[in-house]
Amino acid sequence: MNRMSPDPRTTVVTFERDGAIARLVLNRPQQLNAISPELLGDLDAICQALESDDSIKVVTLRGSGRAFCAGADLKVVEEYAPDPDKWQRFMTRWHRVFDRIEALPQIVIGGVHGFALAGGLELVLVCDLTVADEEARVGDQHANFGLVAGGGGSQRLPRLIGARRAKELMLLGGWLSARQAMDWGLVNRVAPAGKLAETLGELARDLASKSGSSNRTVKTLVNRSFDCDLASGLELERAAVARHMQSADAKEGLRAFAEKRRPTFR
Repeated sequence: MNRMSPDPRTTVVTFERDGAIARLVLNRPQQLNAISPELLGDLDAICQALESDDSIKVVTLRGSGRAFCAGADLKVVEEYAPDPDKWQRFMTRWHRVFDRIEALPQIVIGGVHGFALAGGLELVLVCDLTVADEEARVGDQHANFGLVAGGGGSQRLPRLIGARRAKELMLLGGWLSARQAMDWGLVNRVAPAGKLAETLGELARDLASKSGSSNRTVKTLVNRSFDCDLASGLELERAAVARHMQSADAKEGLRAFAEKRRPTFR
């Protein structure tokens, strides 16, 4: 079994581990956790560590202070936008890091309080599951300022909620309440006000009790389903499930079923 050692060194994203769960917190509260090169660098370093650690099954991602994430750091945007080369490098790095989060072998759960705005919404989109405080709001405000989402929103949002709803959110620049976001498929669960940490922790522990091999296989298959036609996807499923059936977790699950007990996954 591979384990992360030492923990990744970060400056604006805090990292701690609790058994099979890794907890990440965006820690730029004065900037509403806006996305900067430093924050992307921290997330990149954490991803590198997590990719080689199969003792971690679940990752939770939250924000400190008053909000989950306000999107791109406006100071960075003002500095980079006039220079096409700087802007392209920044956005290339952004996409690479967000792609890396989305592709992590662990299940990533976003925890949203306050608001997830623009790039913050795009960060929600690369999580596998999302829990929102009932007083939270999510939205894409780019249209209100003559801008366009550039951190993956135009491609991931319609895949998640459908083209018409994605166009409505992106063209009108409005907000969704936590309940509306759940109705639209952006959020999986809504936590009572002030109870986000407890609800997020409960979901993380539930997932961590499941088979890591099964979790990884399901995540890979669902993510890949958008990249291929049905026949190719079914072939991918047959091959992936065949590999999983040879894993220790699958064998333990079958034994537990036959013995009428709860399985114990290592």
